[in-house]
Amino acid sequence: MADTPEPRLTHLAEDGSAAMVDVGDKADTVRIAEAEAHVRMLPETLTLILAGNVKKGDVIGAARIAGIMAAKQTANLIPLCHPLALTKVSVDIEADEALPGLRVRALAKLTGKTGVEMEALTAASVACLTIYDMAKAVDRGMEISGIRVRAKSGGKSGDWTATT
Repeated sequence: MADTPEPRLTHLAEDGSAAMVDVGDKADTVRIAEAEAHVRMLPETLTLILAGNVKKGDVIGAARIAGIMAAKQTANLIPLCHPLALTKVSVDIEADEALPGLRVRALAKLTGKTGVEMEALTAASVACLTIYDMAKAVDRGMEISGIRVRAKSGGKSGDWTATT
């Protein structure tokens, strides 16, 4: 049986200190990540948002733009993340009467040396935070949850998709 290296956290140096991973020798590949999250709210709050009757304005439109802007700022928010030249970021927000609430899906894409999972997660998270901020005057009990990577492709580790 061949010796396989012990798994370790890539952002830790040999002495245990935090370190940015050197991706300089990695090949450029197309990398895509999709993330999701949702905001659970009162049915009346969802109705107000969908009708465009929230005093702060277009909740879904503002959340979409906030998510896109956040993805572009990920390296400024998350220590040790590489600044990336994203080629695409999209944020889709759909009503889900069963929650009740809004489901957010974010996609980040680039051609580069490192993945874009953190950018997709940041986009989905900030979109949800914006929904909360804009509607909190009518529903302080909203709940943000389900933040996760749904899928990623590209790079040495290949493709991955969540099974549930």
